[in-house]
Formats: sequence, structure tokens, C-alpha cells
Amino acid sequence: MADTSRKTIIPGGVDDYILACPQEVQAALSSIRSVIHGVAPDAIETVSYFGIPGYSLTGFDYNGMFAWFSYKKPYIRLHVRPPVAQDHMQELKGCKISTGIISFPEEQEISPALIEELVNASLHEMKNSAKPQ
Repeated sequence: MADTSRKTIIPGGVDDYILACPQEVQAALSSIRSVIHGVAPDAIETVSYFGIPGYSLTGFDYNGMFAWFSYKKPYIRLHVRPPVAQDHMQELKGCKISTGIISFPEEQEISPALIEELVNASLHEMKNSAKPQ
């Protein structure tokens, strides 16, 4: 199995990712991107990790990756560190939840305040639970 904790982080590519998605979800993806930038303005933005937009801060495990977003019809997805999704089940009613992926139905309005809360929780989880590298 490949060691994903040491992949090379190559900044960029998020504009192209969003533009390759259907026009009707681009605004929602851009909104999620803006919220993540607001939470962690110094984070490195990349698509080099899993081929989806992700955010990294240097000096933490898993290359400092703490949030990602993606689109897979019919969902706009926010990827966070475990146990963030499980800890916010009450706020995420109507979403499909897995260990680290919150799938919002594409027709659902996604609250920027909720995204901010989830990204902050993922960042907190990384900083307080993970061993610095």
C-alpha cells in the first residue's frame, strides 16, 4: 500500500478543477473554497494529493492536509478529518456521511457558517490530535 502521508504537495489546480465541474455546482464549490481560505488563509491549496482540491499546513501529519472538497454527482462533498463528521451529525441531517466525507445533495443550499464550523473542527483535530512532523 502506498504511503499517502508523504505525497508531494504541488500548489494550484483548483481553478481548473472547479471549471471542469458542471456550471450549476461551480458557485457552491467556489463558496466552499472561499470559506476554507477564510479559516486558513496560509494553507497551501492543491489538487496534487487526491486529484481533488485540498488544503495543507506545513508541519503536521498527513502532510498537514485538513480539508478537501469535491463533486461527484449528485453530491457536493466536503472531506474532513475523522471524527469531525460524526461529531456534527445533528447539523448534517439530510447529508450522506462517511468517516471523513460529508456529501451534500447538490440541490441543497450549503451554509457557509456550517462549512466554516466543519473546517475549523478539522483544523482543530489536526492541530490537537496529530503528532507534529
